[in-house]
Amino acid sequence: MTDLTTTGGQAATMTSTELLDLVNQARVDFGEAPVRRNDFVARCQDELQGDHYETFVVQNQNKTESVELRMSRDQCTWVLMRESKAVRRRVTEQLNRPMTQAEQLLANAQVLVNIERRQQQTEHQVAALTETVGDMGRAHPLLDSIPNGMESITAIRQRIGKQYGLPPRVIDAVVREMPHSPRPFAMVRSKHEELNARPFAVWAKAEISRVFERFARGCTFVTQHRAVHPDFGAGQERFQMRGSPEDMSSSAHIPSIQSLEGQP
Repeated sequence: MTDLTTTGGQAATMTSTELLDLVNQARVDFGEAPVRRNDFVARCQDELQGDHYETFVVQNQNKTESVELRMSRDQCTWVLMRESKAVRRRVTEQLNRPMTQAEQLLANAQVLVNIERRQQQTEHQVAALTETVGDMGRAHPLLDSIPNGMESITAIRQRIGKQYGLPPRVIDAVVREMPHSPRPFAMVRSKHEELNARPFAVWAKAEISRVFERFARGCTFVTQHRAVHPDFGAGQERFQMRGSPEDMSSSAHIPSIQSLEGQP
């Protein structure tokens, strides 16, 4: 069952794989070549650039990981605009087809499964964050102010965002979630402790600069201003980055712009 699923007053949604199944079936019916999943996900991300959608990683049968998108009805329609008229009409008819009672029950069950899965993920993330904060409190000194040469994640986002044109979500991932992410130098006591604000981490500015220079060298540009990196989004999720020769000509670290168009 690949119809858009909905529950209560929530907007209908569909994953990129579910939409791709409908698209490829229609393509085959009309004598068109099927689209590979990675290519379709990249197409969805490009079409929905600047719009909000859910991204998650799924485990494949061959033990590799792939990026999935969960899109609204309108977003599915926007992606379908890139298909031929025949394919677009066929898939739209299937999306508009009312679900049977059995399909509706299955859809509602799937929504409940997704909600439970997200709750479990949230609980694991909260537990991990609590443990991390506790570990950092034991492993790093608690200071009253930010030392010279150190910067908080807010300052890192501003400085690195201006230098490389990276969005905050990528900057956060490089600082905290990647194999070469640096360890915080210390924890700094918040000035708003009366509001139950937690201490925050600070990093050495020079080390952060080296980490992002290394990250930039590992990026591959798929368009003039959008790149991928093997350690971000399983190497499939595109992100904005300043990378044209004009923009980077004054930098000592110039990522190579390589086109992936046409590659298998």
